[in-house]
Amino acid sequence: MPKSPHLDDVLYPPFTGFPKSGLGFLRQLKKNNNRPWFQSHRGVYEEEVRFPMQCLVAGLAVRLHDDAPEIEFNPRKSIFRIYRDTRFSKNKTPYKTNIGAWFEMRGAKGHSETPGLYVGVGTEEVFVGGGLYMPSGEQLKAIRRSIAENPEEYLSVVRSPRFRRKFGGIQGAVLSRAPLGYPPDHPMIEHLRHKQFFVGIELDEKACSAPKFLETVAGVFTDSMPLVRWLAHAMR
Repeated sequence: MPKSPHLDDVLYPPFTGFPKSGLGFLRQLKKNNNRPWFQSHRGVYEEEVRFPMQCLVAGLAVRLHDDAPEIEFNPRKSIFRIYRDTRFSKNKTPYKTNIGAWFEMRGAKGHSETPGLYVGVGTEEVFVGGGLYMPSGEQLKAIRRSIAENPEEYLSVVRSPRFRRKFGGIQGAVLSRAPLGYPPDHPMIEHLRHKQFFVGIELDEKACSAPKFLETVAGVFTDSMPLVRWLAHAMR
């Protein structure tokens, strides 16, 4: 078994799955998405939702220590807060009804999104994947330039048998026409039209309730890493 990396000097027990009580909390939160209800049930959230996610993250840190050494898995910092940012949204409910974690490249800095890995657990969707969900305009330019100038390197990632078996191809939004600066008949046009560059799989809610969910997530993350690494290199 690989040596456990430093985890802020906190020892987390092995991940055993998200308990039914935790998923039940998320289900009830949809019906009671207000501060008084949440405050009175905060203990359930901390113990039955957030703590299992911390255990999952700690387990991933050990499991992927060798397969994804450039990614930071931090049980205290990688998990998204449950509070929603309602400033620019018509939906003013204060709390998210899922729990997610985002894992960035070590040393990532700045305001732009960076390539990474994601796991989200909710009662309507369980999603595991990796890549770049919302690249900036400058990031898209760099990615497309890399695709156009080094197509073989990009295709070696997205057309590998293992990648295609697991994900099928790159997911996300696609332009209806050629991006600015590229002709419609460009040999890589189907790839240049992508606005998002991520992959992933959706799972049933029951999948996250078993201890083997950690291995499922680790497997998806391992298969996502060639894309994550390519994106990181393309945007340098």
